[in-house]
Amino acid sequence: MNEPGVQSLMDQETLDERVRAGDAPAWVEAHWRSFQEGLLGERNGTPFPCFFGAESVQQGEPLYTAVPSTSDADALLTLRDRILEYLEIYREHSPRASLVTFFKPPAEPLSEREYHETLWHILQTLHCHDPEPWPEEIPTDPDDERWEFCLGGEPMFPTCRAPFYDDRKSRYCPIGLEVTFQPRALFENLGVTADTHAGQQARDVIQDRLEGYDGVCPHADLGDWGVEGDREWPQYMLTADDAQSPEECPMTVTRDHPKPGAQLP
Repeated sequence: MNEPGVQSLMDQETLDERVRAGDAPAWVEAHWRSFQEGLLGERNGTPFPCFFGAESVQQGEPLYTAVPSTSDADALLTLRDRILEYLEIYREHSPRASLVTFFKPPAEPLSEREYHETLWHILQTLHCHDPEPWPEEIPTDPDDERWEFCLGGEPMFPTCRAPFYDDRKSRYCPIGLEVTFQPRALFENLGVTADTHAGQQARDVIQDRLEGYDGVCPHADLGDWGVEGDREWPQYMLTADDAQSPEECPMTVTRDHPKPGAQLP
C-alpha cells in the first residue's frame, strides 16, 4: 500500500500529501478536491446525506486508488488487484474503510447512457477475471432482492458519482466517474443493515438529509438489500433520464470458475 504512482492503494493521508506536493496528476487532484468538498461540505444548509461516509472521510478512514482508463485491459485488471488488496487489509485499517476509486475523465464529455455502459463494462470485466468463485449464498440473477456485486468472494455495494447528475448533487462529480466500493461486511460490522433497528434509523436520517441536500425527493430506486421489491443494481448508478438508463441489469453472472476463455468485453 502507498506505493508511488497511479493505481496504487493509498490511505487518505498519503493521497492528500501527494496532491499537496504536486506529485499526483491533475485529474487525481481534481477528483480528490471534488470528493472532499462533496462529502465534507453542505448544500442547502444540509450536510452530505450519508453521515457514515462523511464522518469516515473526516476521520481519514477510506482507502483510495486512481485508475487511468475505464476501458484499457491492463488498467482494469490492475483495478481488480487493488480491490483484492483492499479486501485483505481494510478490516485492520478501519471498520469504516471503503475503497474510493477515481477514474481518469474521458477526453470528450459522455452522455448518461455512456456512463451507465462504462460502469457495467467495468463490473463485468472484474467479474470475468475474478480469481474467486461467485459466493454460493448470493444469487446470480440481478433481478433477485438478494443479488449484489461480488469480487474475491466478497459481496459489496459499488456506488457511483458522475457528471450527469444536475439535480442529485449527492451523486454529482464534475470530473468523471467515481466509484466507492463498500463490502457488505462493513455494514454488518457497523450493525446498520436493513434488518436492524440501527439500520432503519440510519436509513431514515439519510433519507431526510437526501431531500434537503438534493432539493428533490429521494430516488425511487433507493432501497435495502434483501427486501422484497428492492433491487441492488439500479442503485449503483441512479438514473437521471429514464430514456438513457438500462431497463435490465447489463451484467451477466455465472458460477463457472474460472471463467472459460475469459476475455475483456
